[in-house]
Amino acid sequence: MGMTQHAEPAVTTPPAPGPKETDGRTAQRSLALRLLGRPDVGVFLGAMAVWVFFLITAPPVRDGSSMANILYQSSTIGIMALPVALLMIGGEFDLSSGVAVITSALTASMLAYQLTLNVWAGVIAALIVSLAIGFLNGWLVVKTGLPSFLITLGTFLILQGVNLAVTKLVTDNVATDDISTMDGFAGAKKVFASSFEVGGVQIKITIVYWLVFAALATWVLLRTKYGNWIFAVGGNKDSARAVGVPVTFTKISLFMLVGFGAWFVGMHNLFSFNTVQSGEGVGQELIYISAAVIGGCLLTGGAGSAIGPVFGAFMFGMVQQGIVYAGWNPDWFKAFLGVMLLGAVMINLWVSRTATRR
Repeated sequence: MGMTQHAEPAVTTPPAPGPKETDGRTAQRSLALRLLGRPDVGVFLGAMAVWVFFLITAPPVRDGSSMANILYQSSTIGIMALPVALLMIGGEFDLSSGVAVITSALTASMLAYQLTLNVWAGVIAALIVSLAIGFLNGWLVVKTGLPSFLITLGTFLILQGVNLAVTKLVTDNVATDDISTMDGFAGAKKVFASSFEVGGVQIKITIVYWLVFAALATWVLLRTKYGNWIFAVGGNKDSARAVGVPVTFTKISLFMLVGFGAWFVGMHNLFSFNTVQSGEGVGQELIYISAAVIGGCLLTGGAGSAIGPVFGAFMFGMVQQGIVYAGWNPDWFKAFLGVMLLGAVMINLWVSRTATRR
């Protein structure tokens, strides 16, 4: 009688649990590293440090009216720093943005005064001129393929000369005539240069515009197709074009957006002081670009935010006024500007390397 052998079921022992294998694509970064990866976190911390520093060293800063003045100075920088930042994210520069502000103000003032028109006619004409300058810059950059640095440097020199020469030719002076008694001035001043009271402190309307524009720019960058186009053309315009991004439209529209910002700040300057000095604006473009860089916008394009330049502009306004309130020599402002810029570039480099470290 044969014996039947029964095979025992194989027993498999599960492997001892070990660390889950991951690669660079699936590795989860800590919350701290994810925060460091945001371009606006470093400048926020820097802005708070500068604010605390001047709160301690300059007691007048603690006053509400002084803080309102600091925010006002920041807003006049910040309104222009926003479109300049968007342009930098799109991979381009505009060195003519500072003198373009003066060109806009001069156009509105001289056209209205010399032709005895309602000032709103000058305002509209200045808007057209500002947008045309932006369009020309963008069109030349796209069509020639030359660096925007060179194109806008040429525009900067042209506008600087035209501002001085035309103003002297028309007014026999380096400044425009006072337009405060002309039709439409009061209404335009309410729109561009009015103020309102909050808790006994006068708040300039430009502060409100600054924050509204920043919120709008943030929404455009993060929630719209146009925002994706900006990042795409700044990262690699050839790859962006290959996937259907309208590179020409995006770049030209960004330069026109800078023109719009120049028009708006120019109108504020005109209706705040009633007249315009034709030689002003030189050097302001460096402050706008610096505020964007300090705010986390890379010089190579393709990265940045709209919130970062808000804090960057606040740092400039804080230092500019804080030095005065502290009783220091205001000539030190440019030195502080350089230190902040170099510090921001180094911090952005460190943050970028830390955030991408495996």
